[in-house]
Amino acid sequence: MTGQRKLIALDADDLAVISAHVQDAAVNVGDILWRQGEKRLVIGMSRLDWDQTISGEVTPRRLVSALRFDRVLACKSRDIDLDTRDIALDLLGIEFHPAEPPGGSVVLIFAGGGALRLDVECLECELADLGPDDLTSETEAGTEASGLDA
Repeated sequence: MTGQRKLIALDADDLAVISAHVQDAAVNVGDILWRQGEKRLVIGMSRLDWDQTISGEVTPRRLVSALRFDRVLACKSRDIDLDTRDIALDLLGIEFHPAEPPGGSVVLIFAGGGALRLDVECLECELADLGPDDLTSETEAGTEASGLDA
């Protein structure tokens, strides 16, 4: 396994790098934690190991990762039922829309038209890999062993 990644974004360019790393990440609604009193949003996810994929590995591997936003003033959702915790989402990307410096809005875009908008005092984001997604690996291995296509 490549080294576990830890990235920090403090501006739109940094966030674009994090967005590329979380493209196609699988997110369960129950793993989106809005801590209003702490001004923090944390999202647990299973993301593709793009380094491994780019290096030519045949079977893509997933990593369990945490995406954290600090200094969040408000969190709003569109077409995502945050009360239905077992819904699976596919994260397509993240954008930053500046407002009065240093604040703005972060928009997390999901397949099917869902989105989260975070109004932030300033951009403070961290992506941290926690380790390989063994559950996904076991499922893929079982599919390969049975001869079934995913």
